[in-house]
Amino acid sequence: MIATQIRPQLTFEKFVTQLPNEEGRYELINGEIVRILPTRRHETLAEYITDLFKEQVKKANLNYWISGRIMIRTETEKGREQGRHPDITVVDKSLWEAFPTAYSALLDPPQLVVEVVSTNWEDDYVDKLAEYQRFGIKEYWIVDYLAVSSRSYLGNPKEPTIFVCILEENGVYKMNAYQGNNKVISPTFPELEITAETIFNI
Repeated sequence: MIATQIRPQLTFEKFVTQLPNEEGRYELINGEIVRILPTRRHETLAEYITDLFKEQVKKANLNYWISGRIMIRTETEKGREQGRHPDITVVDKSLWEAFPTAYSALLDPPQLVVEVVSTNWEDDYVDKLAEYQRFGIKEYWIVDYLAVSSRSYLGNPKEPTIFVCILEENGVYKMNAYQGNNKVISPTFPELEITAETIFNI
């Protein structure tokens, strides 16, 4: 992704109401609006996983709304408001439909978010992980299809990996790594039958 700074020092509320009209996604990072331009491969993977989730919702009649257009309000360790735009957000449908005229921005934690990793991998592995953990998001997927993060995460040699981070009772994520023909285990979608390799080879 290519990130370009747009405007300085905004709150989340102002961020939501002052989004630029230019193409791309936007996040509020340290008080500034940052434009995010994903690659086509990035978008292909995000759409594929979105479709997988939607199939599970339909198959099991689950009460979830799934979208790639939802922003969420998080906070840094020092309490600064951030506005994140995950590649995929899974939210309780009742919560989503409770305020039909509200902007597509969440002040309450969704059930699950997915970030497809690009070259700025530390954003997903460090900053967003800490913010999503602090916000109380129960499940967080990190889809590292380029295997760009460090060997401490991916092993040696580095392999494309999907991390499913599960929020434990102590409020800390447990990171479960899936590579190759490992079946990806998701508490949100327990009937999901897919391997990491299948996702990476689409």
